[in-house]
Amino acid sequence: MADIFDDLAAEYRRLDAVLASLTAEQWDRPSDAEGWSVSDVVLHLAQTEEMISGPSEGQEAFLPSAETSVDGMAADLVAAERGAPAADLLARWRAAAFATPGALRAHPPGTRLPWVRTSLSPRTLATTRLAEHWAHALDITVPLGVPYPDTERLRHIAWLAHRTLPYAFAVEGLPDAPVFCELTAPDGTRWPLGDPSAPSRITGPASDFCRLGARRLTPAQTGLTAEGPHGADALRVLRNYAA
Repeated sequence: MADIFDDLAAEYRRLDAVLASLTAEQWDRPSDAEGWSVSDVVLHLAQTEEMISGPSEGQEAFLPSAETSVDGMAADLVAAERGAPAADLLARWRAAAFATPGALRAHPPGTRLPWVRTSLSPRTLATTRLAEHWAHALDITVPLGVPYPDTERLRHIAWLAHRTLPYAFAVEGLPDAPVFCELTAPDGTRWPLGDPSAPSRITGPASDFCRLGARRLTPAQTGLTAEGPHGADALRVLRNYAA
């Protein structure tokens, strides 16, 4: 795959171009993230980026307590700060986001960074940031009718979803099981993930696989095919994130 830090920066630049084109009325419109406006989505992205690239005094990594869900913590953070003008939100997100790739790249080999329920390498954390920005970009662009075509950067997100399957199985109380994925990239090439000899297999569009992992589609809404004893369960529990 291409360098994740370069691809993360490219995804940020693409979202920045979209946000810079929006009118004040569009910033106030509902997004596809339930209960959040477009402004709220950008505020959430800014808040989480600041925890990586420039933590302020008293601010820690994105670590919800045992009593608080990840979604609950994110909603509380947004509720506490919503209401800023769009121009201020955009400037805040830009300052944090454009610093993130360099901040993550600068960590020495072997570094582990606390994030959500675990610790991640800088490369994996960069991949989660790409996955979250891509998913929230869809939350913004789809209801506004703004084009946001799929790119080869989806390969990072597909890798993350496949790599996270053991965690996803565990969250649902299911035993870990090997699953091979052969996904069709936006340009028509094939992306293999996992061991081809695994008894379970998922095939189909990488775009659907990534949207399913982001919980923007259900298995029935995709063109994915599951085979073997654990293929259907893998589709049901697939996720691009920890929660």
